[in-house]
Amino acid sequence: MRTKRSHWFDSTLPLLVGMAQVWGSIGAQRAQIDAADPGTRVPLDTLGYALLTVGPLALVARRAHPVAALWVTIVATCVYVHQGFAYGPVFAAPIFMIVNAVMAGHRRAAWAAGGSLFLFFAAYATWLLPVRQGWLHHAGVGAIILVVLTGAEMARARREQRVERERVEEEEARRQASEERLTMAQELHDVLGHSISLIHVQASTALHLIDDHPEQARTALATIKQASKDVLTEMRSVLGVLRDGAPRSPAAGLGQLDELIGRTGPAVTMETEGIPRPLPPGVERATYRIIQESLTNVTKHAPGARATVTITYGPEELYVRVADSGATAPSALTDEGGGNGIPGMRERAAALGGSLTARPHRAGFNRLVGYICPTTAVWMRDHSRVPEVLRMR
Repeated sequence: MRTKRSHWFDSTLPLLVGMAQVWGSIGAQRAQIDAADPGTRVPLDTLGYALLTVGPLALVARRAHPVAALWVTIVATCVYVHQGFAYGPVFAAPIFMIVNAVMAGHRRAAWAAGGSLFLFFAAYATWLLPVRQGWLHHAGVGAIILVVLTGAEMARARREQRVERERVEEEEARRQASEERLTMAQELHDVLGHSISLIHVQASTALHLIDDHPEQARTALATIKQASKDVLTEMRSVLGVLRDGAPRSPAAGLGQLDELIGRTGPAVTMETEGIPRPLPPGVERATYRIIQESLTNVTKHAPGARATVTITYGPEELYVRVADSGATAPSALTDEGGGNGIPGMRERAAALGGSLTARPHRAGFNRLVGYICPTTAVWMRDHSRVPEVLRMR
């Protein structure tokens, strides 16, 4: 997209070059016209002024027809020099046109035009001037043309590098945005799955007990009220990452496990083995969500079961075990098919270099998650070089 600055430059460049060529050539001819000098140049006439304006006028069409404008300028310049008019700013337009052709991608045309210009000057200085010029003159002309072409190629290469860097940055931004959307979807699935399942189960319990045991139904309804409030709070936290200036990562972590277990009910207990230590945010968030999904499955598929959450801190390992004792009542969600809960948990663990196993265990079900995490000492010593999760041994 062209900016106002580039539009102003495009509209004023032909005028500036035209003024420079005309007024500069008028001044240059004063030092190059001498009747006693056999190599004198001739004064400007109508043809000379017309040729001086051809190049600037061609600059107007350099965007739409870069190759045609280039050759028109080269031919006009050669005719101007052949007619014997004064050297000077007349070469400004050819320089701009050669650079423009290279920048527009017409490199062969630009190099061909530069070579043609060199051959013309070599022939003109050798056979048409009263005083023949030697190889030093030809080398100087060739060096100037080569410098112009090389400078244009370097400018083009730098622009392509900048464009490629911007393209890579845009692709990276789109990739990160896509990953964030996937993370958001997974977070919303975990938040809604846990709370809605809890609400469903408690609502079924309340409907079953409301006639014979109204007090127990009241407890179930209170749990529904609290669960719905909690899910709204968590949804605001997760969706808050979409707002400007909001945290880029949801706040779920091991610090919220007590609240999660409290919402699930008194049938869930938590045990900690080893010495707790700070963990990378990604590990904490994944651990929280896996425990949340595991407790959701217990609530949905094993009503009445007792569940135990065990977190074990090894020297460099973190293990999480969620086991239940088996259902003691028919599930209120027996009509539901299999979901993506366990595959999603496996994906979370695998993304951080860990693994998850989920299988029946005695009367209930057992889920074991294992991560390899850096120890606190290593993490604190060099935060910049230690990854969040090392590969499983």
